[in-house]
Amino acid sequence: MREPDAFRLSRRQLLASSALASLGVVGALEVGSPSPAGAAVGTGGNGVVDFYGTHQAGIVTAAQDHLVFATFDVASRSRSALSTTLDAWSQAAARMASGEQIPGDASPAYPPADTGEALDAGPGRLSVTFGVGPTLFSRPAVSGTAAPVSLADLPAFDGDQLDPTRSGGDVCIQACADDAQVAFHAVHNLARLGQGVLALRALQVGFGRTSSTTTAQETKRNLLGFKDGTDNLLAGDTAEIAQFVWVDDEREPHWMVGGTYLVARRIRARLELWAATPLGGQEAAVGRFKRSGAPLGGRHEHDPVDLSATGAHGLPLIPDGAHIRVASPLANAGQRLLRRGYGFADGVDPVSGELDAGLFFICFQKDPALQFTAIQRRLATNDALHGYLVHTSSGVYACPRGLSPGEGWGQVVLG
Repeated sequence: MREPDAFRLSRRQLLASSALASLGVVGALEVGSPSPAGAAVGTGGNGVVDFYGTHQAGIVTAAQDHLVFATFDVASRSRSALSTTLDAWSQAAARMASGEQIPGDASPAYPPADTGEALDAGPGRLSVTFGVGPTLFSRPAVSGTAAPVSLADLPAFDGDQLDPTRSGGDVCIQACADDAQVAFHAVHNLARLGQGVLALRALQVGFGRTSSTTTAQETKRNLLGFKDGTDNLLAGDTAEIAQFVWVDDEREPHWMVGGTYLVARRIRARLELWAATPLGGQEAAVGRFKRSGAPLGGRHEHDPVDLSATGAHGLPLIPDGAHIRVASPLANAGQRLLRRGYGFADGVDPVSGELDAGLFFICFQKDPALQFTAIQRRLATNDALHGYLVHTSSGVYACPRGLSPGEGWGQVVLG
């Protein structure tokens, strides 16, 4: 006997809430082929960023214009439900990166399998990057799984005003695209597929990339009006990317070899105070000329930064507290980061009445303690920009190696 439509719809809604409605289509979602071993994640001429490959997309991928960054907490005690859901996420992400919809029942009696807001948008150079936070490994669903060696909560830094509801999270998703709606669509669909297993914790929308990751990209300006990320690591610097980004420590779980660590910090800029600062003060705080982006003492943006150069009265041309001096590899035992940040504007801060806008800072590195933490400690105590910035959220995540067709994040991380 055929079930009444009302009963069938109710049961489907229940299945959707537990994420199990998606699991039967995992195999059908597989698309693409792996990039050659050691190859950087590339972009096809049709605007498709390869999802599969030696490393995850969205790291050395040419930085896109828009970001949606989401964190989730595990809401289920079932290891199999979590693993299967993460596998479904992987296959859905691969399909969306190819510009395709999530397949499913098209009957008017059921909710659509795909949320549909990117139906006509194409792939939009979408990349979806997955990571796991330290708290994941205390969840019953993950009991017995070894945590990555270098995955630990970041320490407190001077001046932090962290919102715990925005910080941390068992799992993170970084969706980047050249179309804002394509990036949102990816996170929206994954959140829907995870219902009942993974609960959305926080979401941040970003615009206007503040770092270049390839030589072909022009350096963009941040909300302070300065060119940002001029001396960033670039995808073409394969030796430095291998040295500073990709994990190769044999003590790590096998799924982290070829992976990396992501640090995310929401940094509100005190834009009203900055706008009232004289141009000379702004340039001294950054260490660069505002219009050209050249280091103080230089003429062009990419001129070498000469930290030993002096001017009148023997004073350094780049002041002691200038951001580029304090953040320089020379001041940080040679350590570098792969930056991938975005601007944000989230209305008005309810406490100060100022704009709630600034930089959603993302960076990738081999070891957060040796790289981000060491550098941020110096910035928090010595950087002239520090008085203009308020760090309001923080998170660190281990990003597994890239996948091959047929693999999923649940299978790789949880076995």
